[in-house]
Amino acid sequence: MTSQTAMFSLDSQTRERIEQKFQEKIIFAEARKDKLLYVLEQELTEEETWALKYLFAYMPVNDMADYDGELFLNHVRQALDIRKRVPWGERVPDHLFLHFVLPYRVNTENIEDFRGILYNELAERTAKLSMAEAILETNYWCHEKATYIGSDLRTISPLTMIRNARGRCGEESTLAVAALRSIGIPARQVYTPRWAHCDSNHAWVEAWADGQWYYIGACEPEARLNQGWFSPPARRAMLINTRIFADYPGPEDITLNEKGFTEINLLENYAPARILYVSVKDRQGAPVSGASVRFELYNMAEFYPIAEIKTDEQGEASFKTGYGDLLVRAVSGGKWSEVLFKAQDGEHIELVLDSSEQSSGIVDFDMVPPPEGEGDAAPALSEEKTQAHNRRLEEGTKVRTEYEGTFLSEEEALALAQSSGLPPERVWDVLQKARGNSKEIAAFLEGHSGDYGEWPLRLLESLNEKDLIDTFRQTLDDHLMGALSQRGQWDEDTFVKYILCPRVSYEMLVPYRCLFGEAFTAAETTAFRKDPSALAERLKQGYAYAEDLPNLKGKGNPAGTYSLMKGDEQSLDILFVAVCRSLGIPARLHPSEQKPQYLNEGGWEDAVFRQDSSRNQESSSWGMLQLLRDSKGSQDTPAASYAENFTFARLEDGVYKTLVYPYGSTDVYDEPYEVEPGSYRLTSGIRLKDGTVRVRFTYFTVRAGDTARVALTYRETSVDIPVLGKLAPGSTLTRLDGTEVVLKDLLGTEGAIAAWIEPEREPTKHLLRELSELAEPLDKLDLPIVLVIGDAEWTASFDPASYPKLPARTIFVRDSSYASLSGFIPNPAAHEAGYPHLFVLDRQDQIRYAASGYKIGTGKEALQIATAILQP
Repeated sequence: MTSQTAMFSLDSQTRERIEQKFQEKIIFAEARKDKLLYVLEQELTEEETWALKYLFAYMPVNDMADYDGELFLNHVRQALDIRKRVPWGERVPDHLFLHFVLPYRVNTENIEDFRGILYNELAERTAKLSMAEAILETNYWCHEKATYIGSDLRTISPLTMIRNARGRCGEESTLAVAALRSIGIPARQVYTPRWAHCDSNHAWVEAWADGQWYYIGACEPEARLNQGWFSPPARRAMLINTRIFADYPGPEDITLNEKGFTEINLLENYAPARILYVSVKDRQGAPVSGASVRFELYNMAEFYPIAEIKTDEQGEASFKTGYGDLLVRAVSGGKWSEVLFKAQDGEHIELVLDSSEQSSGIVDFDMVPPPEGEGDAAPALSEEKTQAHNRRLEEGTKVRTEYEGTFLSEEEALALAQSSGLPPERVWDVLQKARGNSKEIAAFLEGHSGDYGEWPLRLLESLNEKDLIDTFRQTLDDHLMGALSQRGQWDEDTFVKYILCPRVSYEMLVPYRCLFGEAFTAAETTAFRKDPSALAERLKQGYAYAEDLPNLKGKGNPAGTYSLMKGDEQSLDILFVAVCRSLGIPARLHPSEQKPQYLNEGGWEDAVFRQDSSRNQESSSWGMLQLLRDSKGSQDTPAASYAENFTFARLEDGVYKTLVYPYGSTDVYDEPYEVEPGSYRLTSGIRLKDGTVRVRFTYFTVRAGDTARVALTYRETSVDIPVLGKLAPGSTLTRLDGTEVVLKDLLGTEGAIAAWIEPEREPTKHLLRELSELAEPLDKLDLPIVLVIGDAEWTASFDPASYPKLPARTIFVRDSSYASLSGFIPNPAAHEAGYPHLFVLDRQDQIRYAASGYKIGTGKEALQIATAILQP
């Protein structure tokens, strides 16, 4: 190889930059050189060498820790080979191949050798198609493999997604991007970090065909490109972007490019956009370079930074965003400044860093999202194409449903329980959650229950639900044997939660008990058990802090971090907890602060990773926060729900850090929260129907050893409940048993909630989940809830029994023509927003609330309206 190579059309400057970063990684990964970099000593082509160097040069810290070089070499060889096999391989420019085909990582998923497997699935199906047709066909294949379900923050891999047959949008899009890249089509996961008009976020896919990028909804096929249920909400986004693990030169707008990590801004492809220009100065009026400028959006009751940009030498930063409100905060050197930037305020913001102490009292303000906008009207599909598309959806659902039928059944779980002497209900609960991995989990139970009784089952029950679909025998065996050998004198509850359980945060579960058990001498292990702070010191002296990419912090598995001897702060914390548990020391990350702690006779103590520390912080250094009910609250005041309508955050280095507690927890007044001393901000919010949020900040201080008592209050809001129209009650529908019924007979005389739904799509699944979560208050209202499915939206696999937690008076019916719906949604925007179309009706069959399409919180809004109009 010579420096004159033009491989992948790399110019000399780019080659030099890759070579420089690669040489830095050789030094950085010295501890894993034999496992990671040895592949470069194999016989490689020039293409393979440069492709590997490119991947290593920009590789995240956790990937260098967690995986071996052979995995990356396989990805390189398969990507290069597939490029020669697919008909469009030569038409994909080198720079697109490097950035959007070659990469092995999409999100934060576990990396597997998936490329050849997915290629073999798709190659024949797409070989005779155009690139655009191949993108559509790949999405039909993804629909056969998986559908939407909400889940926790850990992103499962493409192969695990196939095994599970369902996942959240970030996992659906990870699968679709991996599948497209596996047939040589450039693809990227794009997302809005947080919506402005409702809570949550969304991810989808862009794919390149013959000179143009198109978008698709992953695992939710449409008959054409650039179409999806998320198109209307995307027009209200404040940021839509994607991440690239490289120095990416564009041509798209670049929001961030640091240390070989690039974020590009794609907003203007979806929504009206404008550029905000921020100037940061000190008290003397001098520009402040290197200040962090945070553009924060209200979502899930916190202010989330959708972008964080450093100022240049002139103290300036710019950000392309939508036409909604933002909280803009600049921080540098312990000083900060913050402004509520309204959509109508222009484009220039000047911030003077003059604050070092937080505000006091209560501050109220509104956050207004971008307005709804209409998209370009697409030509109607022919009846033939529509029917063909619906047939493909039905076929895909049937393929997926037949696969799900291969999962272990309840009868098989009962038989296993009986033969193993285990409780049948608990065994079925675990195997049902394991889905496509159920046979692996069953084999683990069958192999060990005879010798260890319920302990194998207890181990499985200690895991997160998602762990059961991608944790295999080798890992489970290691954790079971390693933990039971450290049973000690701890009570059973402590042992299960803080020693037996291998789950620490959202890292990938791997076997590590044997590794850590053999890493220390018997004398060292005894000393660490006596004084776990010595273990903290040992790890801190031997292991180096290495900043990882923002979305990969805390994702390193303990075995990888241990072998690389480097990791980001969160991954090092996870390592400490994992080593403790392996040595029989109860350990955890603090439930809200996420700091490593170990248990001793006096309770939980922090593991202090400081070279000069000789003692741990005493638990008395913590303070308590007692939330108080609002004594002046009206009947319209919402029930407190953490991360739904309130959060609290501590001021750290000029930035408010939201404390982590379970989403939706309502027992917030029962016991005080244990928190670190400091300055705090309580955020409460009430979101209105148009997406506007009535925000309240309450500032307070928590002191060590004291209890701060703070009233959780909300701003008063008046809900407008106009009459939007009247139902034509004569429509004839069909019950699921085939009998006909008039819509009016289903609705009754006391009011009702009615929704026209599309069960296979994510927006409807969100609504069904919300209705299930609200079953208790909806049952108290005793309202009929009529859910209508059209023939075109019906799938043979749909089973109402899959939603057992829906309110008691829920009924599903079919509407062959959807004629009953036409009078409900005269607004063109509602037609474009798509399903579900939800309505609340009063006793006179008048429509008092209407919502169409994707919007988190629709179920709760419908409940509030129904409660208000039906009060005597």
